[in-house]
Amino acid sequence: MTLPPPGVPRAPYRHRLGPGQKAAVYLGSGLLAFILLCAAGTGIVGAISGPRPGPPAGDADNARPVAASSATTQAAATASAGSAASASSSAPQPKVVTTTVTETEVIPFTSRTVEDSTLASGTRKVRTSGVNGVKTRTYQVTLTDGVQTGKQLLREEVTRQPVTEVIVVGTKAAAKCDPNYAWACVPIASDVDCAGGTGDGPAYVQGPVKVIGKDIYGLDRDGDGIGCE
Repeated sequence: MTLPPPGVPRAPYRHRLGPGQKAAVYLGSGLLAFILLCAAGTGIVGAISGPRPGPPAGDADNARPVAASSATTQAAATASAGSAASASSSAPQPKVVTTTVTETEVIPFTSRTVEDSTLASGTRKVRTSGVNGVKTRTYQVTLTDGVQTGKQLLREEVTRQPVTEVIVVGTKAAAKCDPNYAWACVPIASDVDCAGGTGDGPAYVQGPVKVIGKDIYGLDRDGDGIGCE
């Protein structure tokens, strides 16, 4: 900026400012005036409305226990949830064991009867003894804490076949012999002669025979107790 010669009065300050500097000065002045006006208005409003009432001392004191109680309840709930989770996680788990079990069952033998013509009628005897069979089953058993909770059949097989009992029954008709004679069967008939002799029967006996009773057929011709010699 160029200074005027000595003895020449200076122009006023605003006349010495450039256009941009003047605009800045005017803008700053207006902003300052607005700030002062707002501050003055706030003071006036506060003076008119009076001091703002605060909460009663008792209410403030009562608020603290409510807040404390709420915090305590929340802490207790959190602790209870934590305890439940801990108890759940620490609860003993059931012990499950799987094993294989074998069971046997008796298969009763059956019997059958056959006839034998070489045995006297009414005779019975066992030709083949019966033997029971065995059936074996294998299971998969599940135990939970020592208590059976499952059983599944894995396989079943006959490990021993039963043997059928065979009983023989005789069908041969028993000869009817005269009880007065022994050593040979003297048939009971109207007359009996010695086989190979001159008698005409109708029945014959192959001797010798012993007379142990009454010689009703006259077989002992010489009376020595022996007939058909």
